[in-house]
Amino acid sequence: MPLYGAIILFVIFAVNVGLGSAANAAFLNDVGEMLLLSAVAVLFVIAILKKEAAAKK
Repeated sequence: MPLYGAIILFVIFAVNVGLGSAANAAFLNDVGEMLLLSAVAVLFVIAILKKEAAAKK
């Protein structure tokens, strides 16, 4: 589940970057982008740790 959350948040980030570069209509500022990428990183690490724990069992 955390991996799906990371993917969804990363897609939101990619859409924001795309809108910002193509139409200058980004909906997140710099701090919002930083927080979004931080959340993606945290969720991704949680997902990887859960997969490693499941593989050890």
